[in-house]
Amino acid sequence: MKKILIGGLSAIVFTAGVIYAADHIDAPAVTGTGNKSLGNDITDIYAFQSPADNSKMVFVLNTQGLMSPAASGTAVFPSNTMYEINIDNTGDNVEDLVIQALVQNGKLRVYGPVAVGTPGTTSMVRASGTSTEVAVTAYGASPSIGTSSNGTKVFAGPRDDPFFFDLTRFKEIIAGTQSGFRNPGVDAFAGTNVMSIVVEVPKSTLGSASTINVWGETKTK
Repeated sequence: MKKILIGGLSAIVFTAGVIYAADHIDAPAVTGTGNKSLGNDITDIYAFQSPADNSKMVFVLNTQGLMSPAASGTAVFPSNTMYEINIDNTGDNVEDLVIQALVQNGKLRVYGPVAVGTPGTTSMVRASGTSTEVAVTAYGASPSIGTSSNGTKVFAGPRDDPFFFDLTRFKEIIAGTQSGFRNPGVDAFAGTNVMSIVVEVPKSTLGSASTINVWGETKTK
């Protein structure tokens, strides 16, 4: 499964904005049955400058959308899935760097950013890159943050879905019964959670390009 985002580092620096691509409805192969979202189902990917340090970039890959609080308490990251954040810093829409995340035995291990071996739909763990490890934070617990020697920070665990969308009004606009959104809108995802992987890296690890393309993938073993 793949999600694509195109973002400019310079635009983020000057606007302090968040660039995101969102999707909460996917094919049955990743959504499962009913409202149950499988562990390889990406809901959103975000990339933005760290609000605390403008020399850092933050990447967020969210999965397993529309979880209730009860479901969040037992949700886990599957151990047979690799979560990848791909980064193109040459403008050719082919990944040059990758951040890989694996969860095993209740711990998240993140590799990279590291040069891609062979671009494409299959991957091997790029263990030559910087690795950062942290325990997956349990629902309702204080967040656990892992830090590596180069300043990379990582987090994994359930979080409130940050994507805001007035789905009811959207459907009404599509049906032609309304002409615009409400202000303020009504968040259709309020009260639902996602399983989130957050990686903060020094910008120096992303190369010298002023603009990068970013997309997320999940790959099942």
